[in-house]
Amino acid sequence: MTKVEPSLIACHECGLVSVLPALENGTKASCPRCGHTLVRRVGNCTAKVSAFGISCLVMLVLSCAFPFMSFSAGGISHQISLIDALQVFRHFDNNTLAALLLSTVIFLPALYIIIVIYLFVLAEKQSQGKKTFTSATWAKRLCRLVFRVEIWLLVDIFLIGVIVSLVKIAALADVKLGSAFWSYTAYSALVVLFSRAIDKAWLWDNLFPSYSTGSVKSGDTHLSLNHTACSLCHQINPHDSDVIPTHCGRCSTKLHHFDPNVNDSWGWSFLISAIIFYIPANLYPMMYTVSFGSTERSTIMDGVILLWQLGSYPVASIIFIASVFVPMTKMFIMIWLLRSSRANIYEDDASALKKLKYYRFTELVGRWSMIDVFVVALLSALVNLKGLMSISPGPAALYFALVVFFTMCAALVFDPRTFWGPYQKAMPNNDQRLIVQPT
Repeated sequence: MTKVEPSLIACHECGLVSVLPALENGTKASCPRCGHTLVRRVGNCTAKVSAFGISCLVMLVLSCAFPFMSFSAGGISHQISLIDALQVFRHFDNNTLAALLLSTVIFLPALYIIIVIYLFVLAEKQSQGKKTFTSATWAKRLCRLVFRVEIWLLVDIFLIGVIVSLVKIAALADVKLGSAFWSYTAYSALVVLFSRAIDKAWLWDNLFPSYSTGSVKSGDTHLSLNHTACSLCHQINPHDSDVIPTHCGRCSTKLHHFDPNVNDSWGWSFLISAIIFYIPANLYPMMYTVSFGSTERSTIMDGVILLWQLGSYPVASIIFIASVFVPMTKMFIMIWLLRSSRANIYEDDASALKKLKYYRFTELVGRWSMIDVFVVALLSALVNLKGLMSISPGPAALYFALVVFFTMCAALVFDPRTFWGPYQKAMPNNDQRLIVQPT
């Protein structure tokens, strides 16, 4: 295959192939049909990624090495570390949930940061013509790994869970914040800055330059059936007359050809699983509170009502929105989108954009439902004054975590290109260039 300068890019949300213009640093290019951001240029990205990444790792180590917070009541105190809070479910024979929390807050973010730094240093060397000792196969594997796991990093969600926990137990006893709490707060902010410093287009261009797009031209869509766009590196893989590629010629990712029936089947499977687990997540107790020998169980709604009665209206609202409103709304939206996709209802661009906005909402808010699980983990680890007061997680915690997991999977496998049918009007050729704006 002949390597050429990249000139075309396909939108993953509407399928339109557009001209990719030369972009200056600090600008982004969006799809002219649906507005989805496809390319974002970051100046001096290798230096920024390295600086923010190393700072993140330092703050993470400090967060795990020092006391996170302490809880005291009746002359008895209890101190926990960040690891204690995340592995508390292991002490209650729920290793699955403990592993989930540890991986999404500590292990996966650390692995993600280390690999991304390494890949950018590798790309910088290759851009300067220097010899590297990493094979292309391993570099591609690392790229596929980091860009697939980034959606499962819940560092910022955990910080909000910590703040909610502090408000919930502030009225019960004295809570003191350890130095690790402030380190983790800095770590969360640095992770956001780190993610903003990543220029994926620059990384792919310097590690694995794009290949010829063949006869594919600007204005083609997923319905043209002459190409398959890679969802990971944005490479347009043209279809030959006899052979349809199964893997991306640039990054070796398995290509998912446009097939609404297959995607919808997987979407329904994940969504039905989420609905099934959502029932026990609301019926069973989320946590048990033991105080002076008496045990009180509380479901998700019990906790919301209690906080509201205590006057903690903002916290009660956050818990209700994250744990009740968001999961139910997301499931209803996904049911509507999947039914529309199954019915093959193609309307005008305005209708497609409306459905696309709902789909983007489900992608944006899905992760935030994990707040309640993190709150239960923190309270169970922190409030452990034997003989006086203790909190332990209930069975609903695992069920609710599974609800979040399956709803996120349903949104991931759904293909929003199904909104854009053959009856949408074709765009003039001079309107198929990406919209360039400052970031």
